[in-house]
Amino acid sequence: PLADGEFSPVFRLLTIFAYGTYADYLAEAANLPPLTEAQKNKLRHLSVVTLAAKIKCIPYSVLLEQLQLKNVRQLEDLVIEAVYADVLRGSLDQRNQRLEVDYSIGRDIRREELSTITRTLQEWCQGCEVVLSGIEEQVSRANQHKEQQLALKQQIESEVANLKKTIKVTTAAAAAATSQDPEQHLTELREPAPGTNQRQASKKTSKAKGLRSSAKIWSKSN
Repeated sequence: PLADGEFSPVFRLLTIFAYGTYADYLAEAANLPPLTEAQKNKLRHLSVVTLAAKIKCIPYSVLLEQLQLKNVRQLEDLVIEAVYADVLRGSLDQRNQRLEVDYSIGRDIRREELSTITRTLQEWCQGCEVVLSGIEEQVSRANQHKEQQLALKQQIESEVANLKKTIKVTTAAAAAATSQDPEQHLTELREPAPGTNQRQASKKTSKAKGLRSSAKIWSKSN
């Protein structure tokens, strides 16, 4: 394999560009091929990406130490180059002497980091299942509440309809009880109520008796 053969220094340098940093290169520079200035800056860009994966606001002091730059001007020029190369996006906070990173590209991972990534993904999946279960429970509750409200609405509408029918029937019965047939009404007007003729006959008899008494009194006086 390349890691143990003649080209092991080149292979090691390749792994540093894949997921290492400029500090890693400096630590093994004696056993690695030399880099041009452009290659050094490229590795410095990737080193900033590695730092940005851990912290989004990187102090200038940390960057100067990790990238082995002499002054802030060189650091800011390097960051501007990385932004134009679309390696990262962010802003330079000169007042607070820090780099604020909004976005950075991804890098390759080491083999020993696979277990950590797997565990993180499993935890993320478990969290998603918990959230999904909670959402399904809320949806079920919402559907039950909707069904209850619909049943209550139907019950109220049924009760209102029955009440309207009852009121209509009661009103019709009351109207029928208070109204009369026109022909029956005329008949009642033509035919006096029972007992009326007897009272009238009694009144006529009394009147006749009174007249007879008056006549007798008048004849005696003559």
